[in-house]
This record gives sequence, structure tokens and C-alpha cells, in this order.
Amino acid sequence: MPGIDFSIVFAPNPAWVRSVRESVRTMLTIHRREDLIDTALLLTSEAVTNAINACLRSGCSSPVTVFAEFAASTNAFRVLVEDDAPGIPRRHCASGSDESGRGLPILDACATSWGICLRTAAAPGKTVWFELDGKPDGKPDGRAANGH
Repeated sequence: MPGIDFSIVFAPNPAWVRSVRESVRTMLTIHRREDLIDTALLLTSEAVTNAINACLRSGCSSPVTVFAEFAASTNAFRVLVEDDAPGIPRRHCASGSDESGRGLPILDACATSWGICLRTAAAPGKTVWFELDGKPDGKPDGRAANGH
């Protein structure tokens, strides 16, 4: 994939979420896009945690892979999270005390765009991706008109 600023491959273990977040923080700091850090860290945490949980629930021990890219020409930042767990993330109606079920609504609310790419039936798994755009003045651009 051209333009990748970093990729990280790790076992589906929640201990990795912090390392991935810090890699994203470092990359955005290097690119002087501090305006995107808070939102990028939140969305990265959600997407990576969802991938890890999907692997753990399904018994999948294959690694999770995260790619991150910053496109200076468009001020866009993209993160892709790949896992080999079967199925796709589903929306849940989370109540105030639930510890899960908020990942997709958070992507809806905060990402400029996002989506899920499924693999073929012969190779289960998926890639969840999100993108954040920023204005040249460093202020976040907000969500796309279509929501994703």
C-alpha cells in the first residue's frame, strides 16, 4: 500500500491498544497534525479493541494488523485495522452501564468517513478503516455529508 507511514502487527491481546495509540500519536505529531490527535486516538482505540475482541470471541489467534497513512496533499489521515476473525462488527444498543457496544456509533460521530471491507469466504476476516480530514488551518473538517 503506497503512502503507509507505519504498520504494526500484533497478537490479539488488549495490551497492544496503548502501543498502537502511541504510534498514531507519534505519527501525527511528526506530521504536525496535533489537531487530529484526540479524535484519531479515540477512533484507533475503538477499532483496534473491536478487532482484538472479535479475535478473542471467535478463537482466532492470527495477528491483528494496523496501517496508518497521512496524505499531506489532502490533509487526510487514514487508519486501517485488519483481523482474521469471521463476521462483521454489529451495532448494539449500549446502555449507560455497558462496557461495549459503542464503537460503531463513535466512528459514525467522529470519523469523516469509515467503512468495513470483508474478505472472501475462503479467507475470513475484515478491514475496518476510518479517515479524518483536516482543514489547512489545522482545524478538523468535520464529518462527511453522508456520514461515512
